[in-house]
Amino acid sequence: MAEQEVTLLKGNEAIAHAAIRCGADAFFGYPITPQSEIIETLSVLKPWETTGMVVLQAESEVSSINMVYGGAAAGKRVFTSSSSPGVALMQEGIAYMAGAELPGVIVNVQRGGPGLGTIQPSQSDYFQATRGGGNGDYYVIVLAPASVQEMADFMDLAFELAFKYRIPAMILSDGVIGQMMERVVLPPYKPRRTEEEIRKECPWATFGRTKDRKPNIITSLELQPEEMEKRNIHLQQKYQTIRENEVRYETHQCEDADYLIVAFGSAARISEKAIELARNEGMKVGLLRPITLWPFPTKEVAAMAEGKKGVLSVEINAGQMVEDIRLAVNGRVPVEHFGRLGGIVPEPDEIVKALREKF
Repeated sequence: MAEQEVTLLKGNEAIAHAAIRCGADAFFGYPITPQSEIIETLSVLKPWETTGMVVLQAESEVSSINMVYGGAAAGKRVFTSSSSPGVALMQEGIAYMAGAELPGVIVNVQRGGPGLGTIQPSQSDYFQATRGGGNGDYYVIVLAPASVQEMADFMDLAFELAFKYRIPAMILSDGVIGQMMERVVLPPYKPRRTEEEIRKECPWATFGRTKDRKPNIITSLELQPEEMEKRNIHLQQKYQTIRENEVRYETHQCEDADYLIVAFGSAARISEKAIELARNEGMKVGLLRPITLWPFPTKEVAAMAEGKKGVLSVEINAGQMVEDIRLAVNGRVPVEHFGRLGGIVPEPDEIVKALREKF
């Protein structure tokens, strides 16, 4: 097998290739537009014949996430993928995983909603992802790719962070990035871990009853309030550690900017072109792109917004991330939102027009 490969892939296809190469043990999923190419590509590549990776089409999204729960409980690198309404069905299982402190990866290639909505692209699952869509006080790490290359790169990163902190990690993409084709450098193959390596890396995992010790119990249930409070305090401490160490973002032409655009995923790519158009018209505009939507780059947004004439949140939704921006800026700078709904992707000139009109 080649250590590195440069090829032309859709974003969804890049997810599948990268998962095999980064040593995933299993995928459990169910087809739904616009992410079905993930399971289709895995089926074509047949990794069970080369790396031993299991690929299983479950009967539903509920089944998929609970299979991920079981695989993660055994210390395996397991993941699932779906799109917005399918991920909504997974929320109970994701909350269970967060409560039991299990690492796993969920890929969400967003489509418009609410409900079944449309098969066209959207970014309207921001709240679902960053607020913990299930019950209880929990978060998941959320990575927002803006290219096919990042779709490939973030698979290994998501597993790395999930296991480092024993937390579910989500790759929050959208139909634009999932369906577009770009040149991508695929990662080198990682060997799958042996059972001995898994036991050493994941001493908390359940391996069945052995002669020398009792099996680990994996659960999110605790009937004693005092013990449940201790568990929740432990989780909150872990979340604070993640906030302090795992914020990721990038900036573009912010050094001399009078206005700041904050955008993620495909909206950030469109905003780069909008910045070019705006600067041609004499408006100095910069971009801050959050890569981790949780933990959100709150301090970085606040610092970058300081002294600006205005901050525009560009999202393909009715306005969700804008709330986190307003909390970060805390009234020191005007913050406005621009977005399109129903699966309509904004044009760069629409963003420039919004900058002119809102500020």
